[in-house]
Amino acid sequence: MKAGFVSIFGRPNAGKSALLNKLMGEKLAIVSPKVQTTRHRIKGIITEKDCQIIFSDTPGIIEPKYKLHEKMMQAVKSAVADADLALLQIDVHEDLAEADEIFASLDLKVPAILVMNKIDKADAARKEEVTRFFSDKKYASEIIQVSALTGEGIAALLQAIKHYLPEGEAFFNGDELSDLPTRFFVAEMIREKIFLLYQDEIPYHTTVIVNEFKQKSTLIKIRAEIIVQRETQKGILLGEGGKMIRQLGTDARKDIEAFLEQKVFLELFVKVRPKWRDNELMLKEYGYH
Repeated sequence: MKAGFVSIFGRPNAGKSALLNKLMGEKLAIVSPKVQTTRHRIKGIITEKDCQIIFSDTPGIIEPKYKLHEKMMQAVKSAVADADLALLQIDVHEDLAEADEIFASLDLKVPAILVMNKIDKADAARKEEVTRFFSDKKYASEIIQVSALTGEGIAALLQAIKHYLPEGEAFFNGDELSDLPTRFFVAEMIREKIFLLYQDEIPYHTTVIVNEFKQKSTLIKIRAEIIVQRETQKGILLGEGGKMIRQLGTDARKDIEAFLEQKVFLELFVKVRPKWRDNELMLKEYGYH
């Protein structure tokens, strides 16, 4: 049997989370048009008769500005250390030199596939330009073109991944999709809706904690707190007369019910915690280890 860890790296907004979801055939990672949506290392597990692939979606590689960013980059470093294979994902339209600098800085000791994503939005000339640019890079064992939106190239990518996996025993039981708890995914679904519903700095100043997850006879009761840094941000999240928080709850509940395949009663509360993104104790409490 083949089994190994496959880590996905790239700049913010390169589409890594969408790629993980397409490879898995399940929505594990939240997706939004805004950069820096992913904050944690999210593992997705595919188990087949002859192989097990453990994917890691990592935060987009950035220069840290505060402790939360530092935690995000630590997740990237741990994914580098664990990887048996790296997927270096690039948006076909992004700056090639900047991506090259980031990929070279990873100092990988394992094979890597350069994954050219969003090819459905590029012409043949641009795809050829990207291929030519990365074809002589020592860190890229091969280049595969995909579209995480349409699924084009995903089957070929999976076949290539299996080729590079080492022989070994499975790391997880065959029915596991991730090593993360259900509460984590529920919190992420709420956070995704914050990214989609609110503009400007609000999504980047918030995090979500699930404090209660109780199975009742006919539904699951979930109580979650949205943490913000300032009272003004709390007001924006709530909206006039609570309109925005109700919309957020409705949108999040629909996704959570689809994920859990059960009715959900969702309560949302907003709490102000000044400078939580730079507070080591708060970051640990909120799951940023």
